[in-house]
Amino acid sequence: MGLRGYFLLEPWDLKQSSSLPHLGMTTIVRDPNNEVVMTKRYGKHGKFTFTSHMSGQHFLCFQSNSTRFSVFVGERLKLHLDVQMGEHPMERGSERTKDHLHTLDDSLSHLIDQMMYITRQQEHQREKEEVFRQISEETNSKVLWWAVVQTTILLSVGFWQINRLKDFFIAKKLI
Repeated sequence: MGLRGYFLLEPWDLKQSSSLPHLGMTTIVRDPNNEVVMTKRYGKHGKFTFTSHMSGQHFLCFQSNSTRFSVFVGERLKLHLDVQMGEHPMERGSERTKDHLHTLDDSLSHLIDQMMYITRQQEHQREKEEVFRQISEETNSKVLWWAVVQTTILLSVGFWQINRLKDFFIAKKLI
């Protein structure tokens, strides 16, 4: 079952200047098991929609952010609430629906463009990573061969010195 709601939060007396600089509302929806289905913060007006997968009595809790501050405790607020339950088909001919569909179409186009951009960026990063990996592997290979060459030279020089010392000791008749 779907539920859609609209609300408007305003000061109780519109004639008096309100001391609330930033009216806001937190909406909490709980299912029959008292589990939170939805929690969201809004400004002074908003629209909330949720779909319940469980039948039974659901609880809607609205909390103004102005009640959290002791400065605004004396302020009275008025909440206009419109709740629609069940499936509500869109009226195809209405101007509001066309505007909404146009807005959704623009949003969808924007999201597709963003996805394409992200895909291109990911591909670019993969290519850079591949090049870096190849360079790293080549460098590691060269370092390995350099170490083999150094070890070979070191062992050759060591054997050469041992042979020269042996020849020296034989020439001096110490051996």
